[in-house]
Amino acid sequence: MKQRFLSIGECMVELAQIGEDTYRRGFAGDTFNTAWYARRLLPDDWDVGYLSAIGTDAVSAEMRAFMESAGVNTAALREIPDRSVGLYMISTDKGERSFSYWRGTSAARQLAEDEAWLDRHLADAGLVHFSGISLAILTPDHRHRLCDALNRARANGTTVSFDTNLRPRLWESTDTMKAGLLLGASAADIVLPSFDEETELFGDARPDDTIRRYTGQGAKTVVVKNGDAPLTAYSETAGRITLTPTPVDRITDTTAAGDSFAAALLARLAQGDTLEQAADTAMALAGQVIQFHGALVPQIFEEGVTT
Repeated sequence: MKQRFLSIGECMVELAQIGEDTYRRGFAGDTFNTAWYARRLLPDDWDVGYLSAIGTDAVSAEMRAFMESAGVNTAALREIPDRSVGLYMISTDKGERSFSYWRGTSAARQLAEDEAWLDRHLADAGLVHFSGISLAILTPDHRHRLCDALNRARANGTTVSFDTNLRPRLWESTDTMKAGLLLGASAADIVLPSFDEETELFGDARPDDTIRRYTGQGAKTVVVKNGDAPLTAYSETAGRITLTPTPVDRITDTTAAGDSFAAALLARLAQGDTLEQAADTAMALAGQVIQFHGALVPQIFEEGVTT
């Protein structure tokens, strides 16, 4: 595998609640969170980059600088004049989060505008990650353009991962969201759904229903996350496995639980772990992340908490 990890989507200004009336500003977004964690989990000889679009204003420049300071390559960031970056605010109640968004003029909505630009940046990536949010912010034509580009990259040896990550308010309708997730899965080798979301959207009774749907779209590996309940995964080489996560006593903020899970799973698979080993490491990291406020938790790595 070529030693380049490329994550695709939208990074935003994040206002994360750290007190009753206090918020901290940062930069985050589901697939960027995954890139941020992947940078810390992959060896130094791996390049970790982010593909998106930003504006030419001051906050866009600050976002680029933040990514670079985190070790994330920004060569695949397009600058679009008269656009900026989106903003979201997280409010938490007993560890559960709610979101408010301001993203109408987000440049990231145009990340799939240039087909040749997509092909150029995907060409040398060994591992690419995107999500349902990456697709939801795009126009229908651009969703297909992105997935077509991903399939061209796959044909040349790139491994593609897709986190379904439902945000119903971003989609035009429930039917469009269903179609979008199936489209995304059809462009991926690895699919990372959450069972509660799949139950709500598709009516799945068991994780095996979720696995069958996405393997039916061509996925070789499907990992069905299920909160603190057992995780169910399938791959063509490992078959079906079930793993029980270690209980977490203190849940502070579930933001980026799935994003960090994806980073650890993909990083370990890229380094030769079995699916069971990679999923175990991913659950352990997610269990640490949810004990802290905000999406990005550098203190975990500073304190050497993760495996």
